[in-house]
Amino acid sequence: MQRLESFIYWILKSEFRKKMVILLTIAAFFASLLMFPLGGVLARMLPGKSATTYSIYVDTPTGSSIQQTKKVTGCVSNILRDEEEILDISIFYAQGIPLDYAGLVKGSLMKRTENVAEISVNLTPTSAREEASFLMISRLRPVIQETCQNLIPGSVIKFVEQPSGPPTLAQIVVEVHGENIPRTRKLAVEVADILTNTKDLVDIDIMADDIYEKYQLIPNIEKIALAKLSIEQVNNILYLAFEGMVIATKNSENRSLQIPIFLGLSDKTKRLKDDSYNAIRSKLTSLTLMNQQGLMIPLTEVVKIIKVNSHPTIMHKDLKRMINVIAETDNVSQVYPLLEARATMEEKFSDKYIVSSAPISTYMFDLELEHKRTGEKFLLRWDGEMKVTLDTFRDLGAAFIAALVLIFFLLVIYYKSFALSAIILGGSFLSLIGVIIGHWVADLVTTQTFFLTATSLIGFIALMGISSRNSLLLIDYAMGLIKDQGMERKRAIALASATRAIPIFLTAVAIILGSALLAGDPIFGGLGVALISGTVAAVFVSLLFVPVLMDNTDAMMPDDFVKPPKEPSKFFASLGTMLDSIISKIKNFVLGYLEKKKEDKK
Repeated sequence: MQRLESFIYWILKSEFRKKMVILLTIAAFFASLLMFPLGGVLARMLPGKSATTYSIYVDTPTGSSIQQTKKVTGCVSNILRDEEEILDISIFYAQGIPLDYAGLVKGSLMKRTENVAEISVNLTPTSAREEASFLMISRLRPVIQETCQNLIPGSVIKFVEQPSGPPTLAQIVVEVHGENIPRTRKLAVEVADILTNTKDLVDIDIMADDIYEKYQLIPNIEKIALAKLSIEQVNNILYLAFEGMVIATKNSENRSLQIPIFLGLSDKTKRLKDDSYNAIRSKLTSLTLMNQQGLMIPLTEVVKIIKVNSHPTIMHKDLKRMINVIAETDNVSQVYPLLEARATMEEKFSDKYIVSSAPISTYMFDLELEHKRTGEKFLLRWDGEMKVTLDTFRDLGAAFIAALVLIFFLLVIYYKSFALSAIILGGSFLSLIGVIIGHWVADLVTTQTFFLTATSLIGFIALMGISSRNSLLLIDYAMGLIKDQGMERKRAIALASATRAIPIFLTAVAIILGSALLAGDPIFGGLGVALISGTVAAVFVSLLFVPVLMDNTDAMMPDDFVKPPKEPSKFFASLGTMLDSIISKIKNFVLGYLEKKKEDKK
């Protein structure tokens, strides 16, 4: 360790070399932070999880027949049959699959119409295949959607994975709130169009029923009575002609309950030539009933055919009417598509609406719209996994700040010095350089995107104590050499760094080896990489950056030492002037922005 001591002492002897160490460290810190806006490191709640199953939702337009739904579903299943890693496929028409974790929060249990279907796909075990399930989905999605969605115009095919994180309706959810349902539906369509044209967003869908025209068959009670028929007769033949009905039951020795016997006409008989009024009337004309006098009465004599609009389902949340617009991301962070889509919405909706942002204290990405002509108000509220991600990062950030404050005050109580406490805290905080760079390197060497996740932040918070320990070792040992042995400060700091380097290295090696097992885990990989790369950065910061700061503080000197005051160096004086100028410009920009917002509202 003699060479390390000589190297550190060589740095401390020169003011220029000390300034260069500080500048390089600060530059590395800000360069690592720039990786977030530049896309070098992407943030996400949790990465994709390779599972052994996933589902495909097929939604044809509202009012579609079961035959049309089967046409689209058959196209999807034909493509899936060519995949060698798919074990089996189960198709459920007009309903969702038996309730699973994903379906519990996505509402598949409520599917009970002929225009929906769900395909359950079971894969080979993860250990027996190279391709992860979410990568398979990313590969198959464009092929299936391009081939099958256009068979029935207006159909939507969505791929649903088992969530690796908290259960949410979708990764990105836009809640369109408004009391005027027709305008709210129109606004939801405009929001969906913007999301469709946003890069990296897939599986866009509006969770609302389409309004369509249908024919209602209403028995005429007066004519039924005059024709000597009963209402039950008319209802039964209508159900039998168009749906089918239970006509009897069967007993079985193997079952305690009776088995219903269902009677229905063939599909060919039930089908109409087209969806016109004449086709339905022709169908009813072919159906006759015998009255009490033995006469055959056609149904057209006792049944009215009325064209009406369908009644869509009205969704509520917190007693407010709303429509959900959902979207998924294709193996990317949700933050960047969100910011792009939100900026596009602000620009597009400003033509018809007065657009304002919701208070930051509640929902910072929400948009409040007020129609310029009618004064109607609408709210675009962002939800889904994206909001859970932002909330989690916010809470973990608050926990990190709380840990910093607590460590700082504990150090102040121990050392009786704000300067030494700030040095230790600064050295610990700069280990963030290694955490970010480690995720960047991991993203380069892995075949899939390596995200900065919630587990990564947990690892960084845990790293604070380890980094603080390294600085404590140096400061305590150096202060002992200065106060007890009267050693010159620069030599004492250099000797302390060289002497304590061995336990610091051994601790780092133990953490790296222990975290190596976590680095390959799909969920806790971020935690492992954060601990490994952050520990490496903490070692360099402790042995290079912290000694330079220690040499620039008088707290390292004996208590009876009084250092004569001196003028600050030109470098630090110019640095202070530059920081004052930057702070002043930021302050003026913020004040100008707030003033402009007030004028826009007026």
